[in-house]
Amino acid sequence: MVLIAKSLTRSKWPAGSTARTLALLIAGLCTASCTSSLDLLGSASKVDRSISTGTVARKGSDTTLSDETTVRNAVTSVDLSLLGDAPLPWANAATGSAGVVSTIKEARDTGRVCRDFTTTRHSYEGIAMFSGQACLTGRGDWLLTAFDRQ
Repeated sequence: MVLIAKSLTRSKWPAGSTARTLALLIAGLCTASCTSSLDLLGSASKVDRSISTGTVARKGSDTTLSDETTVRNAVTSVDLSLLGDAPLPWANAATGSAGVVSTIKEARDTGRVCRDFTTTRHSYEGIAMFSGQACLTGRGDWLLTAFDRQ
């Protein structure tokens, strides 16, 4: 029997081993591009940066001012002689807030007509109670002079 020895430089890799190594390398690169910040495929330019979070309304925000205006309009436009002691519901379609004015008292103590009121406000922030005052100005408009959370 004759034994022939080959050197390692001339030996062949097993055929399946090269294909498996190449497939693992490609899969690894695809996975890495999805989970890393390298942006190998240029997808960062497609991200919508205009979306923001943390939009809870703060005092003085457009949402709060819009609700205050809606409450003021409800309190000042109602005929108190027809309303009596009945509750006065209000809703603001722009903010999704709503509430019920439970009391309205009109007073002329300060030389001008003012309406003191209490209301609830149901919003995405929760339910809260407010007391407020709206007074008639010399020009004939109603001005909200107080709107305080209780």
